[in-house]
Amino acid sequence: MGSEAPILPKWASEPCMMGIDEAGRGPVLGPMVYGCLYCAVSYQKILASLNFADSKTLKEEKREELFENLKANESIGWAVDVIDPSELSAKMLKKTKINLNEISHDSAMGLITRVLAMGVLLTEVYLDTVGDPEKYRIKLSERFPSIKFVVAKKADSLYPVVSGASIVAKVTRDQALRNWVLDETAENMHRNFGSGYPGDPETRAWLEHHKHSVFGFPTLVRFSWGTCTSYFKDIVEVLWESDSLDEEGSSNRSNKRQLKLSSVGFTGCKRKSEEIESSGKGRCKFFQARKLELVNHF
Repeated sequence: MGSEAPILPKWASEPCMMGIDEAGRGPVLGPMVYGCLYCAVSYQKILASLNFADSKTLKEEKREELFENLKANESIGWAVDVIDPSELSAKMLKKTKINLNEISHDSAMGLITRVLAMGVLLTEVYLDTVGDPEKYRIKLSERFPSIKFVVAKKADSLYPVVSGASIVAKVTRDQALRNWVLDETAENMHRNFGSGYPGDPETRAWLEHHKHSVFGFPTLVRFSWGTCTSYFKDIVEVLWESDSLDEEGSSNRSNKRQLKLSSVGFTGCKRKSEEIESSGKGRCKFFQARKLELVNHF
């Protein structure tokens, strides 16, 4: 039974257990995927006989086979949360930064909330830890006090329900990466990017070939990763003018400032002659020439 099944099975009203795991936490390319698998607690022994294992220990063909089997099994439910690379980078680079652990926690709790909202009677949830296991368990218990949580290192190799979730997450990420459609249309772009991990020579070569001195990387890339910084030694510095309005609604020239894209790995030497100049009411000449004004109300 997939995550979009419209009719809730009878077993979902019995006490149920869930396993949660992720795939793609470390790569510099592609999405991070959180997956969950859930079933009745009474189905636990049968679940253990289905030969689920930590997805990292299985070959791709075996993972695909097991995923097809669990999708066809009416005694099992599953769901995924696919977090795009652009979303990961945006959250990690925003003014109030959200680190990868927080993103992971939010994704796991989102899956629990989604399954509970479907009407599934979750009483036990098993997770591979992100950060300190006990702190994570307390955080989850405070959010969902009616559920028993077990948070452990290598949970995907200890609990079959988490092993099944790891297969859901891994196969979903592999398929997403395999079927990824590049938004960019520059010449000589290709999809031979390897595994997406920073240590993969094929991935490193792809990053080197697909960097752009002004626009950075394609949207497939998690540009917030430190891995990306080394590819921009000769990057063009981009300066943006920000206009600040005073309380009366007029432009305040003394508050004009230049914003630099250094937070995403763009570096360079600041050259005064290349700074954008403003005149008139503090508006950039581009806006002045086109008689464009800031509108607060329509």
